Amino acid sequence: MPEMTEEEADALDELWTKTTPEIKVGGGGGFFSEHRARMVILDEQTARILNAKAMAVRQTPSELLMSIIRKELNLAPQV
Repeated sequence: MPEMTEEEADALDELWTKTTPEIKVGGGGGFFSEHRARMVILDEQTARILNAKAMAVRQTPSELLMSIIRKELNLAPQV
């Protein structure tokens, strides 16, 4: 990717300096605020184990967790 010229950098700086960001008020948020309930924070060791097991069984970590949880709760897999 080519580097910006001094003029392009100045124009971009000017744009970002003078542009006021839009903030949604009420309803709707960003990706993380909208999906907060789905997010789970894992410690480093657990994340490594999960990723290794997922790769071994050729699933995504999410797919693996869904199958483990369904087994634990004795739920039928969704088709």
